[in-house]
Amino acid sequence: MAEAASEADEAPKKKTKLPLIIGLVLMLVLGGGGFFAVFTGMILGGGEPPAPTTPEIVPEAIPDIAFIPLDPMVVSMQGTAARHLRFTAQLEVSKAFVADVELLKPRVMDVLNGYLRAVDAKSFEEPGSLVRLRAQMLRRVQIVTGEGRVRDLLVIEFVLN
Repeated sequence: MAEAASEADEAPKKKTKLPLIIGLVLMLVLGGGGFFAVFTGMILGGGEPPAPTTPEIVPEAIPDIAFIPLDPMVVSMQGTAARHLRFTAQLEVSKAFVADVELLKPRVMDVLNGYLRAVDAKSFEEPGSLVRLRAQMLRRVQIVTGEGRVRDLLVIEFVLN
């Protein structure tokens, strides 16, 4: 019995925290190593990242065009108030048709003058009116010059006083 009492008197052995500390250190080392391996591309990276490529921009060739300036026009508008429209434009044509369109320039001016005089001044106040008017004028110019000669009508000045 004496032996049993002496064993009871001895303090129970303390559990050591050494395995817990070793586990935490191993966890940090392995976590850091895993992060390093993924970050540098050793794992899941597939080698070096592809170099960023920028597509090479090749400009298109400028079409074979010429611009024919039209004489500035001052058109008196319809309505009760005396309003005037100052209009200047250029025609975009293929270089092969420059002489043909230059020859028909007085007819083009006549068509544009007649059309602009017939347009009501109130229609200029609508949003998008210039786009609509430009399309109408281009169509009339294309009818006068013949299909395929005039590519576009560029409005240079469009001022309503």
